[in-house]
Amino acid sequence: METNEQVLQKVAHPLEPLTADEITKAVAILRKKKNISVNSRFAQVLLNEPEKDVVTSFKKGEPVEREAFIILLEPETSKTYEAVVSITKEDVMSWELIQDVRPGFILDEFDEVEQLVINDPDYQAALIKRGVTDPSLVMVDPWSSGYFNIKEDEGKRLIRALAWVRPSANENGYAFPLTGLIAVVDVNKMEILRIEDYGVKPLPPLDGAYTPETAKGYDIETRKDLKPLDIVQPEGPSFKVEGHSIEWQKWKIRFGYTPREGLVIHTVGYEDKGKVRPILYRASLSEMVVPYGDTNPAHNWQNAFDAGEYGMGQLANSLELGCDCVGDIRYFDATIANSKGEPLTIKNAICLHEEDYGVAWKHTDWRTNQVEVRRSRRFVISFFATVANYDYGFFWSFYPDGTIEQEVKLTGILNVGALDEGEVPKYGTMISPQVNAPHHQHFFNFRIDTQIDGMKNSVVEQHTVAEKPSLENPNNNAFYPVSRTFKTETESVRNIDLPSQRTWKIINPDSKNFVGQPVGYKLVTGENCLPFAGDDATLIQRAGFIKNHLHVTKFDRNQMYASGKYPNQHKGGDSLEHFVKGDRQIENEDVVIWYTMGHHHITRTEDWPVMPTAYQSFQLKPVGFFDRNPALDLPRPAHKKGSSCHN
Repeated sequence: METNEQVLQKVAHPLEPLTADEITKAVAILRKKKNISVNSRFAQVLLNEPEKDVVTSFKKGEPVEREAFIILLEPETSKTYEAVVSITKEDVMSWELIQDVRPGFILDEFDEVEQLVINDPDYQAALIKRGVTDPSLVMVDPWSSGYFNIKEDEGKRLIRALAWVRPSANENGYAFPLTGLIAVVDVNKMEILRIEDYGVKPLPPLDGAYTPETAKGYDIETRKDLKPLDIVQPEGPSFKVEGHSIEWQKWKIRFGYTPREGLVIHTVGYEDKGKVRPILYRASLSEMVVPYGDTNPAHNWQNAFDAGEYGMGQLANSLELGCDCVGDIRYFDATIANSKGEPLTIKNAICLHEEDYGVAWKHTDWRTNQVEVRRSRRFVISFFATVANYDYGFFWSFYPDGTIEQEVKLTGILNVGALDEGEVPKYGTMISPQVNAPHHQHFFNFRIDTQIDGMKNSVVEQHTVAEKPSLENPNNNAFYPVSRTFKTETESVRNIDLPSQRTWKIINPDSKNFVGQPVGYKLVTGENCLPFAGDDATLIQRAGFIKNHLHVTKFDRNQMYASGKYPNQHKGGDSLEHFVKGDRQIENEDVVIWYTMGHHHITRTEDWPVMPTAYQSFQLKPVGFFDRNPALDLPRPAHKKGSSCHN
């Protein structure tokens, strides 16, 4: 192992993610100082991010204090501890027993649960009832159990294991659900508590092949009429990377990574008039909630919290073998810890690249026939995660005109159940003979810690009003915006309203543009929805924040996740909708914007056997932040042989 001095010499900035050596050292310090058991499980080992003033005042070359935040689980006693370990001082700074919580699931546990279940004699007997004689073809997906006030489950850290069976090795098992068979597993003790059997359903008659090699009942003939479309950057990309710091055009961006959130965007600024102006301090996926709408006992409990229960970051794909990014790409590994506290590297988890994005701006003077046009492009930083059957891509894009965009790409395979012959589902769609895809929703909550020209910001709500008919409005065509500034947290709990064109703007009231307006950024919302679960549903008790699109809170470093720190099997009460009940002052304060966007998925046959990508996004767009169009200085497009954009 490297010496402490060697480990620390490599750290160039306080927000650099923990290295493999730092994870190893932090775990070794904790083991030594607290004499923890050999069976302890490390649910999380990540950078304990410094206070904001430490980060904002940091100068390159200064020494960096390094701390790790660790969540430790003792499976024999089901006790959970939180520790802050100073790697710099080689000491444990804090050690606390956290009562009545269950950490999210650790990657190692997924394989253990699968092997435990398929090797159980009683479970194998249930498989034989369903005509499955080869357990090696069975796929077991560990689903979070949620909370449903089941007395025998109280205090236990549980998984409800669902199963599918492959027709043969490497074929799509998700087309053959073993509906009605659920193994309930105590993950801490790694033992099956009970096997729930809600009756045998027949296996569907058709496979779910989605590659030419596995298709049997029908042909998947590759299209022959597509010509090559290559992205070529002969002089390399326009961005520069040093550690986890990026410079691209006028953007200055830092990024990090955690096992729960995945990609984290840090300290974003834009150079304007020779000065880098701050826009964001930190932005990331806070939580993702996926409620299902089927009453069948195989599905009626399914409400996944994919970040807080599973960890989007630990489920990231290695992108080296796919075509997730094109052009001149830079990949970055993500280093997390496994359950033993050992460093685990996800190779090429993060992708950086540029994309052409059409016309940035254009005008044709029709009298002189003079044409001016500029091409736009965007810098994209992304990662993809696979949560059992579903695949999710998270793409942060930065544009020359100062716009920031987050786009989620939803693809993968639907969660399905089997149907009896002739059965027609009410709460789903028959997407293939005897295959039901339950209707469901995906809610993504993003925590956006703004820093518009400084830490103290306000949030302004604006809506548009039609002017009343009058002598001043003889044609009854006039309309105008009305604004109000949120003063307290409870005022900020709001929803999108199309009839009034309601929008929200984050401003710095102490920083004005050249016409005297407070500088700001607008939250531009895209597709969205609201939940259909009733208020008495445990889903809403645990994640009531999905009922509203916007919340604004005063910054609190202990309030990092919309679902609370420990949502796994939590009864509710420690989540965003409860944070705002403090009703703290948020006018001209250090504020955090929480935006929830929902994808309403009424399933369709075209979603099978692999979903075409669905897109969900929002933007942060400058409003009065710049004195004029900041993309005016883009270069004219280079002349191509035989044509020109300009006369």
